[in-house]
Amino acid sequence: MRSAPTILHLDMDAFYASVEQASKPSLRGKAVIVGGLGPRGVVATASYEARRFGVHSAMPTAQARRLCPNGAYLVPRFSLYRAVSDTVMGLLRELSPLVEPLSLDEAFVDLEAGGTAWDAASARAAGERLRADIAAATGLSGSVGLAGSKMLAKVASEEAKPDGLLLIEPGTERALLAPMPVRTLPGVGPATGEHLRRAGITTVGELAEAGEDELVRLVGRAHGVGLYRMALGLDDRPVVAERDAKSVSVEDTFDVDLHDRVRIRTEVQRLADRCVGRLRASGHSGRTIVLKVRRYDFSTLTRSETLRGPTDDSAVVREAAARLLEGVDTTGGVRLLGVGVSGLADYTQEDLFAQSLAGAAAGAEGAGPGVQGAVQPAAGAEGAGGPEAASEGPGAAGADRAAEPAHERHWPAGSDVSHAVYGPGWVQGSGVGRVTVRFEQPGSAPGRVRTFRVDDPDLAPADPLPLVGHGEAPSAETAEGAGSGPGTP
Repeated sequence: MRSAPTILHLDMDAFYASVEQASKPSLRGKAVIVGGLGPRGVVATASYEARRFGVHSAMPTAQARRLCPNGAYLVPRFSLYRAVSDTVMGLLRELSPLVEPLSLDEAFVDLEAGGTAWDAASARAAGERLRADIAAATGLSGSVGLAGSKMLAKVASEEAKPDGLLLIEPGTERALLAPMPVRTLPGVGPATGEHLRRAGITTVGELAEAGEDELVRLVGRAHGVGLYRMALGLDDRPVVAERDAKSVSVEDTFDVDLHDRVRIRTEVQRLADRCVGRLRASGHSGRTIVLKVRRYDFSTLTRSETLRGPTDDSAVVREAAARLLEGVDTTGGVRLLGVGVSGLADYTQEDLFAQSLAGAAAGAEGAGPGVQGAVQPAAGAEGAGGPEAASEGPGAAGADRAAEPAHERHWPAGSDVSHAVYGPGWVQGSGVGRVTVRFEQPGSAPGRVRTFRVDDPDLAPADPLPLVGHGEAPSAETAEGAGSGPGTP
């Protein structure tokens, strides 16, 4: 514990949904839900307007639609979220060299290590300046917690939400924590919380009063000792600048179970290519290839193969994933597939045999259309915790989609498009051979809605526009349709 509140925790407010609202002016102040849109989709993030209806992350999208039928349901655009996150993390690194990212939208900062703060007044000034800089650079809001430990700084940022700052003065920790529910503490999930409730412990103050021995008896030594220390506000963990990645993975949940073995193999090949793309983007290679298969009955099988050396070669990963798939029974149907690489390294050891087959493999493999998957908060994603299980969004797949036959083109709700006449816009929805687009961009007034055939040659997928600095004054035609609602057809 420090004697000054020089550990800062930043948590961006409803990050994915806030990015969508900033990017799409007609959605500001409206209920926005980002996630998988299919029957098995899962909510990644909901705006605060949607949360008033009871919608929250990790909820099935079908349930969210029942609670909030008039919300705007959008696919995630991870390329844009990562770009905004890079901007935010750059601002944090201007405060201190010790920045510990927890996800795209959350990080700890050691202000003392950067000479930015040394007491409560300087820490508060740094926090307020950071919030103003983030708003100027991205147009988004973030909540800041300041305290003498990481645990308390995170508690403070949660209490400050949305768009606030809370500083916990050293010496006031126990009084602040005492009335809070036990679930406030890190590591206290639903099961532990219910177990403590049955023992008559519902607040942090009651947890501290129970004593270490009683907590050890209730939840075991390792967990009990840690709980007691947290209840007293004690946390000596340092801010760690670099957190080594342990693995890189991608997965898709399918709207309808896959039974065709050829289709399953094709999807595994696609996932392997996406996984290698992320692997290379992170500057790593890996030795162990992992295949994940969730079958029709929700049973999940994981198979792995360790190579002779680390690789970032798509052909090598595809071949290994295909070999692993041969050992899995998919007769009853498959609802989820995933490919990952672990045992990461910063160099590669080329597999000459695989390289010799790469040309033939590239010619033999087909590229089927993408399947939109369910979305969960990931370690690199909002709120962190689970693996990222979503498509990369239209920016990453735009070139592939443009090459598809017109009748196969897909227009997911929320994806970016550009029209030869009307300019940039985004898809509100599609169906029965039509796609509805709202033409607006960050910084503009709410735009006009138009509907086109899905095979309109003037309409094409586009990359996301930056949130700040690209707004234009709306034309008379754009302003004319500003009153149209944001809901998807």
